[in-house]
Amino acid sequence: MTQAEATQMIDDDRTRVTRFDFAPGAETGWHRHGMDYVIVAITDCHMRLEEPGGAVREVVVPAGTSYARDEGVEHNVTNAGDMAMSFVEVELK
Repeated sequence: MTQAEATQMIDDDRTRVTRFDFAPGAETGWHRHGMDYVIVAITDCHMRLEEPGGAVREVVVPAGTSYARDEGVEHNVTNAGDMAMSFVEVELK
């Protein structure tokens, strides 16, 4: 498994901001989000999401767009595209 590169940008009393860079096929590994969070796509992100119970789905998050999720989301995120992908995750403390 090729690991996505995580670069922490901010970690203060209110937020944690991390940039994630994925080579094609790179993944985060299974994780559970302990805080509400927002993702902002830097590049077009072709994501494969593995979810509990064996569900797998693919989504495309276009560059410059964002989405928000609540605490408790559990998944493994893989770059399912053939180009590098990057996004910024903002966790709300």
